[in-house]
Amino acid sequence: MRFMMLMIPKGYEKAAAGTMPDPKAVEAMMKYNESLQKAGVLLALDGLHPPSMGARVTFEGGKPKVTDGPFAEAKEVLGGYWMIQVKSREEAIEWASRCPGGENEMIEVRQVHEFTDFPPDVQKAAAGFPEMQAGQPKGA
Repeated sequence: MRFMMLMIPKGYEKAAAGTMPDPKAVEAMMKYNESLQKAGVLLALDGLHPPSMGARVTFEGGKPKVTDGPFAEAKEVLGGYWMIQVKSREEAIEWASRCPGGENEMIEVRQVHEFTDFPPDVQKAAAGFPEMQAGQPKGA
């Protein structure tokens, strides 16, 4: 089972462009990342720039509309993620619980839909995407 662990740092929604994390926090996080890697459960991970450097594309009325960040209405935003492969939801939560997160951080754990989770009609509609069928990102 694949799970995405989403890091949601409070206050990051208002962070200025170029905001960087504390080196000691990064060092602790790298040790955690290494433990995921050594256990053979880590598939991918990345940190994200603050929303002030991002954009949102909405589709009201079926037409794309681009809004540049920061986003005034944002209460929680992603700071980064890990993609892990484990045997159960409980194991994913256990890994998230080991993270050296600070008081202002939260990790949301979400299971990834596998191709076989979908009914036959949805599988047929997605048949042209072998990466989706294999459950792996392109190039992985």
